[in-house]
Amino acid sequence: MNITVADPQPHAVAKALKEIMQVPENGGGICPVRDVLDRIGDKWSLLIILNLGAEENLRFNELRRRVEGISQRMLTVTLRNLEADGLVGRTVYAEVPPRVEYRLTDLGRSLAGAVIGIGNWASQHAPAIAAARARFAA
Repeated sequence: MNITVADPQPHAVAKALKEIMQVPENGGGICPVRDVLDRIGDKWSLLIILNLGAEENLRFNELRRRVEGISQRMLTVTLRNLEADGLVGRTVYAEVPPRVEYRLTDLGRSLAGAVIGIGNWASQHAPAIAAARARFAA
């Protein structure tokens, strides 16, 4: 069942959201949404996913230049976490010095597809959000 937030049927949206938020019966003990958001909801993960999604692959320093403000250590930690979750692939080439490239996996590309929807929503609603912030600050 695919329902967008713009769906004029609030009961259908509420039902779909409740289904998404349910803890799986397999004993996992954590809502899958929370599990994923714990990983990608940090300051850097989505920016890395967006940048890797825009290119076929990127080397570490290319990615660091594109993700403004990220430290070398934080980029390393975030890439390792994304790799552990199967969202990012890492290829090491046997050269001197070694060359390492990062790319989104199929799973990562599917997440990037979902992020496009959030990006489109943010672009479309940015003026309304700015206006709401201005009203709130006043």
